[in-house]
Amino acid sequence: MGRDNQTGVTEFILLGLSGQSEQEKVLFGLFLWMYLVTLIGNFLIVFATNCDSHLQTPMYFFLANLSCVNICFSSVTIPKMLVNHILGSKSISYMECMTQIYFFIIFINMDGFLLSVMAYDDYTAICCPLHYTMIMRPKLCVLLVAAFRVSTNVHALLHTLLMVQLTFCSNNAVYHFFCDPYPILKLSCSNTFINDLMVFTVGGLVFMTPFTCIIISYDYIFSNVLKLPSAHGIRKALSTCRSHLTVVSLFYGAILGVYMHPSSSYSV
Repeated sequence: MGRDNQTGVTEFILLGLSGQSEQEKVLFGLFLWMYLVTLIGNFLIVFATNCDSHLQTPMYFFLANLSCVNICFSSVTIPKMLVNHILGSKSISYMECMTQIYFFIIFINMDGFLLSVMAYDDYTAICCPLHYTMIMRPKLCVLLVAAFRVSTNVHALLHTLLMVQLTFCSNNAVYHFFCDPYPILKLSCSNTFINDLMVFTVGGLVFMTPFTCIIISYDYIFSNVLKLPSAHGIRKALSTCRSHLTVVSLFYGAILGVYMHPSSSYSV
């Protein structure tokens, strides 16, 4: 009862990405297909890296962790949207919404940190091949992943604890298919200054740290690769990090396009 009186709402209404039933059906099929592909593809990567002794390297260790994060990341949001569509419901309880926000922040940040350490792994393999095994020791790899998990959990916990302190009044309609923190902030009828400050300070630091590491790593990679005497050597070196660069571009391009502005100007 105390929670109901503080927030004013017991549930949120997820309006999805479209208000038209025909488009919703198309989006349901698209999201279901993408979710199944995501699960199968990432499970296969994890299975392969664990079963094949030739893939017991730092890069594949980080890739397996990234695949696990991608499975969890998509499972935080998409299943609820699919179930709601099947049941003909658009509601999500207050506690479910806060839980979704917590895990959403954890896994999106884990993605960024893992991509940054994979960029550093590329840098070490290309620019310091003779010292690679000494630098990228298994113990260091495990410690890095453990540190990422702790830091992302602390960051998510701070955001979620600040979120639950907000008061939500009669407006509970979220123009999204999951509880994205930024549309939820817009619904609050209390002062969100601390939350916005948290987003642009701690959130900005968590975003910029791995992004900066990726930029620096590839700056060193490109500067060293371009010094190679043969075009074949350049192509071979760049082919090592082509797929990683594609994932990085898609990941950070989406974040920059959606989140790098005040919550008051958020638009689906």
